[in-house]
Amino acid sequence: MRKILKGGEPFFFPGDEVGCLVTHGFTATPQEVRELGEYLATQGRTVLGVRLFAHATNVRDMPRARWWDWIASVEDGYHLLKNTCSRIVLLGLSTGGAISLYLANTFPMSGVVVMSTPHELPSDPRIRILRPIIKPLSLLYPSTPKGPPDFFAPEARDARVQYHHYPLRSVPELDILFQKMREVLPLLDLPVLFIHSKQDKFVPPDHMEANFNLLGSKDKSKILIEGSNHIITCDAARQQVFEAANNFVNRIAGKRT
Repeated sequence: MRKILKGGEPFFFPGDEVGCLVTHGFTATPQEVRELGEYLATQGRTVLGVRLFAHATNVRDMPRARWWDWIASVEDGYHLLKNTCSRIVLLGLSTGGAISLYLANTFPMSGVVVMSTPHELPSDPRIRILRPIIKPLSLLYPSTPKGPPDFFAPEARDARVQYHHYPLRSVPELDILFQKMREVLPLLDLPVLFIHSKQDKFVPPDHMEANFNLLGSKDKSKILIEGSNHIITCDAARQQVFEAANNFVNRIAGKRT
């Protein structure tokens, strides 16, 4: 495995017995959730930001990754935190939110904060057409470049640590991961907070609505924010996201599971 990209390292902040397990999104790095982690740490929480398998190295590592590898990365974080924390709250951005929801059906979590999380792959007709042949096609076309950034805050764009291409071979793995998430949503019975941006063009807010409606938990809530793109933990309204997540964690901290 290659050296981790500068700024894309996992992070750990020791604190109290409430553990916050924070997970970044697809082709990104822990950098995009680090400021959220730092904020929760200032509130006294123990915070672990994991690095998903094959992320924050080189995009050429991604074709080796399978959906369960990403699950295992976060599961490792859970086992590390449970040794020192009596309660664990999962906080996941985008694909990290899908992983968090899936793991909430496997381990005894206290709650989940789901941010900018897809319900399924984008409804791009090209994906539906190419889906059956993506694996062999990826041998000829390993990746496709990302589009221009649409951050409301220019400094967020400049600070970003990520891959600049989408690996084609990973598309079927995302498809399976989102399917697995949808399967467990009706089974979940723990507090869940959904946060999404009204201006998210990459994963529109109707994805949040679909996940929210499918979720079996009675204790569920949702917040729509203004003035951010898909990466709501880095963009202009991030402080609102941090405060909402912290309020949720504070409420969970008063509950025993």
